[in-house]
Amino acid sequence: MSDGRVALVTGGNRGIGLACARALADAGHRVAITYRTDAPDEPGLFPVCCDLTDADAVEAAFTQIEEELGPVEVLVNAAGTNADTLLLMMKEEDFTSVLDANLTGAFRVAKRAAKRMLRARWGRIILVGSVVGQIGSAGQANYAASKAGLLGFGRSLARELAPRNITVNVVSPGPIDTDMLNALDDERRGLLVSIVPLGRVGQPEEVAAAVAFLASDDAAYITGANLPIDGGLGMGVGS
Repeated sequence: MSDGRVALVTGGNRGIGLACARALADAGHRVAITYRTDAPDEPGLFPVCCDLTDADAVEAAFTQIEEELGPVEVLVNAAGTNADTLLLMMKEEDFTSVLDANLTGAFRVAKRAAKRMLRARWGRIILVGSVVGQIGSAGQANYAASKAGLLGFGRSLARELAPRNITVNVVSPGPIDTDMLNALDDERRGLLVSIVPLGRVGQPEEVAAAVAFLASDDAAYITGANLPIDGGLGMGVGS
């Protein structure tokens, strides 16, 4: 594995994003993270405040990272949000804001990162999707649409960027022990666990281990993949 590459993890201040940032730092990479409100006190990580729904903020964040660490060679897009409610109670803003943060935000950072990757003829782009993007979830039409969109987006980029030795892959976590899952009441959380074949929620570090592999030289022949990390919940769907 090559060490010392520059990696950027969006949404790297907590949950899956923070676990990914730690795993990449442990692998020897120089890691920047974006956050919106709370910068983590994490030694070895370079935090940059950035709202992915703001194109100017994305440009400013990349400029700051390039000046401090160098061009981004590994991009992990883990930033995301949700605004769960049933369709008939969902406001248009609830729908469009989630798509802007989760899908258009991924477009903004991937496009900016790809500029330098194309010049270097090397790159890794890893998009954090969700099993919900393949199987759906009542009350999460906006979130599911944004995560399903990441798969088509990622596979299109994989075909487009492959000639320059840039791989693009999606990981699709199932229920993971994060703030989003812990916000559910005990009944709904228990129901989720009951339908996972492995009978438990996953840990952020389990997602991070897969992301770190996809970022490595060992994964050089893997592109356009959708890797489920869901305890079997979405078995055989959307792969």
